[in-house]
Amino acid sequence: MAHVIIMPKQGQSVESCIISEFKKKVGDTVKVGDVLFGYETDKATFEEESQVEGTVLAIFWADGDEIPVLQNVMVIGNPGESFEEFKPVAAAGIPSEPHRPSASSLPPAAPAGPSHSSGHGRPEVSEGIPASADIVPDAPVSPRARMLAEQKGVNTAQVAGSGPGGRIIARDVEAAALAQGHLTGLAKARMAAGGFVSPGSGSGLAGAVKGADLKVWKPSHTEGLPGEGTDYEVVKLSNMRKLIAKSMYNSLQNSAQLTHMLGADARQVQALRKKAKKALEEGRLDVNITINDFVCYAVIRALQAFPNVNSHCLGDAMRLFKCVNLGLAVDTERGLMVPAVAHAEEMDIVTLSRSLKKVADDSKKGSINPDLLSPEAASFTVSNLGGFGVEWFTPIINLPQSGILGVGTIVPRPKMVDGEYRFVPYMALSFTYDHRAIDGGEATRFLKKVAEEIENLDIDF
Repeated sequence: MAHVIIMPKQGQSVESCIISEFKKKVGDTVKVGDVLFGYETDKATFEEESQVEGTVLAIFWADGDEIPVLQNVMVIGNPGESFEEFKPVAAAGIPSEPHRPSASSLPPAAPAGPSHSSGHGRPEVSEGIPASADIVPDAPVSPRARMLAEQKGVNTAQVAGSGPGGRIIARDVEAAALAQGHLTGLAKARMAAGGFVSPGSGSGLAGAVKGADLKVWKPSHTEGLPGEGTDYEVVKLSNMRKLIAKSMYNSLQNSAQLTHMLGADARQVQALRKKAKKALEEGRLDVNITINDFVCYAVIRALQAFPNVNSHCLGDAMRLFKCVNLGLAVDTERGLMVPAVAHAEEMDIVTLSRSLKKVADDSKKGSINPDLLSPEAASFTVSNLGGFGVEWFTPIINLPQSGILGVGTIVPRPKMVDGEYRFVPYMALSFTYDHRAIDGGEATRFLKKVAEEIENLDIDF
């Protein structure tokens, strides 16, 4: 009996996954536990293991394809069994893209001669090849991304793909459409046809980009640059790096960001850290509570007093959270990830420490639930670079969140103590906020509240 293998759904927020590599090919024998293919979401990688034995009868996709979740991927069964009933069909307007045929199975090329136009500026397609199949070997585009580009007026030649092998997928088109702004009908048609680039905002109503606002676009090439191989080399960005770059760029382009900085007396938090370390050594604690854990604990308390900060800015509306879903910036081998800890306000310091360590470890291992990495999963984010010796920095907001706190290293600073100046340890705090949602005065008061919470933490072990 033939068994169909579908694309798993990794979390409620994941709509599609990218095949990184098929480990089996048609005709291969498969045993239970064999890895059939690797696939990835925005920031996590997975492997699909076989639950059945048999022979690979069919593979409907190729390496690098973006596949909707729950779509049929391949069929395993006995040699000679039919698999026609399992062939994927178009879903939600997304055409299925079967496994690439060999060159010998394609129809013969049309004889050389003058090309004929269909009257719409596009050459007619040779008989036997669907008119919708735009073959662009130098810039592979997934079917879903191609349809989205036509709808939004995005020229895929100007888009850097974040899929395997540089493949352009739906999220790349979405980011490009967001960056080029609102286009009028004429501007959208010209952009889709190619040869133009959008300035982002135009002279139309509410900043709409009109056809006359478009600028002539000339592609740039990195291959064969002067001096390459001697003074420098050109390397492609990883998929993860492209995603991070686009996210950061979109954040700065689509929000009004400002950063306030303040120092917090760190004597109390350092004393708590020593107490926690001693309790761990004596067996009274089973988790190593760090200074960052104490800082996050203080931030949670401050957020509960400032609901406008514990929010998402939706442009013309605000999503105010009644709970604190705390995001934590984590440095991994694949790049920066920001997993969320839900309902952190309900946790004591020990539970919070365990939860923060778990999401950080899962992120580094690549086993984190993709739903926890969604920017919407967290209501506020903390990014701590103090362990690297960084004193001050301006973190970038993880949209649609309204703010992010950057935590720097602890340095000695003069302070009036008992009538005389002494050097005391100070922790650097940098609060970046979206000025559309939060006023400067409120941002200052929130940052001051965070510092006060850090300076007055009272926890018993």
